[in-house]
Parts: sequence; C-alpha cells; structure tokens
Amino acid sequence: MADTTTIRISRETHARVTRLAAERHETLDETVSRAIRALRQDAMAEDLQAELTDEETAWLDADAG
Repeated sequence: MADTTTIRISRETHARVTRLAAERHETLDETVSRAIRALRQDAMAEDLQAELTDEETAWLDADAG
C-alpha cells in the first residue's frame, strides 16, 4: 500500500470493519476494498434486473443480417 489517505468513520464502524478483517485474516484495506467491490456488483445486478426500455428491446430484436 504505497499511497494512503485518511477517512473519517464512526468508532462503531471502525470496530465492525476491524472485527470483520480479523475474521477474514485480511487487512482493513483489503476488507474495505472487498466491500466496495461487493456494493458495485450489487448495483450492477440491480441494473441488469431492471426492465428493458422500448429502445433496448428494439435493439435486441433487430435483425443482425
């Protein structure tokens, strides 16, 4: 971890992340990075579950040849 910065979080959140990192045998940085990735994946999954717009449906139904 060459370059770092500080973020302000509550003591309760810090304790929870510290416990989770210890349980996973990871650094705090690794645990926070995994959490961010999981949140991004959840957001992508929500996008993929959304109803298609009429324009998207037309594009998917278009003849490719």
